[in-house]
Amino acid sequence: MRSALVAAVTTLAVACGGTDAGPVLTVGAGDSAQSRMLAEIYAQALARTGTRTATKDGLGPRAAQLAALDANTVTVVPDVNGDLLAALDSGSKATKPDAVTPALNSALPEGLIVSDPADGTDLRPTVVALAARVDEFPATLKDLAPRCPELTVGIATGPALDAMREPLDPDRDVRTPLRAVYSCDLTHTQTYPTDEALRKALSAGDIQLAVLSGPPAFLPDGGTDLTPIADPAYAFRTANTLAVLRKSTLTTPQLRKLDYVAGELTTTDLADLIRQLRAPGATPATLARNWLDAHAL
Repeated sequence: MRSALVAAVTTLAVACGGTDAGPVLTVGAGDSAQSRMLAEIYAQALARTGTRTATKDGLGPRAAQLAALDANTVTVVPDVNGDLLAALDSGSKATKPDAVTPALNSALPEGLIVSDPADGTDLRPTVVALAARVDEFPATLKDLAPRCPELTVGIATGPALDAMREPLDPDRDVRTPLRAVYSCDLTHTQTYPTDEALRKALSAGDIQLAVLSGPPAFLPDGGTDLTPIADPAYAFRTANTLAVLRKSTLTTPQLRKLDYVAGELTTTDLADLIRQLRAPGATPATLARNWLDAHAL
């Protein structure tokens, strides 16, 4: 699988591998901590195959990143499979992993491919309950459905937890898919401009459940007071990280290395890395190196 990105702003030299001769493979990143962290992981992983690599961040939004791929100013950029599909084919009905993969491959611009998705990274919007009250609710949205009309549910409509994702639209992104997939009819919903305001309302009992734009692990404090309600039928489209790259530019060992990364990376790993990156003095290069070493990559 693969995709594309565009030009940008600052160049951050990073992981270099192999000899001093030969071309440099540049991994691009957007403006978010998530994008910069993933780009550094990819760059250092590729460097360990003997490739000279560098990162170029500040590329801006997805369209600019794809443009950078098209212009060949970068070779690889990180993205999320379901979100990328939505951007390339807004009419696609695919939501489950086995449907999103072929749909994305069909929607990719010519000359782009994607790596295997990191199945352990589940970045979908998430319905959550307070951990202290989780016993009051079923464990899955399927089992919750009969109770949906009686529940008051809050929806975060402010900046998304994934910086490349648009804020949630309550009807399009929450009520409609839950009704279509689970016959969960949310008749009492309230919107909140920030995750902080949403959690305060949940803690105060003003609402019984909350819908976040991503996993609670991506909240600044890790969301340890919240418990997700599982979405087994994928009312919310699958959202796994992957690398988008120019076709025929990476060797088999390089592609295999990206697949190894995908096999090890988890939601918790990525959330922890992003949190650590926000600490004073932390750098993507050091965090990526530590993570790759810990996973023998």
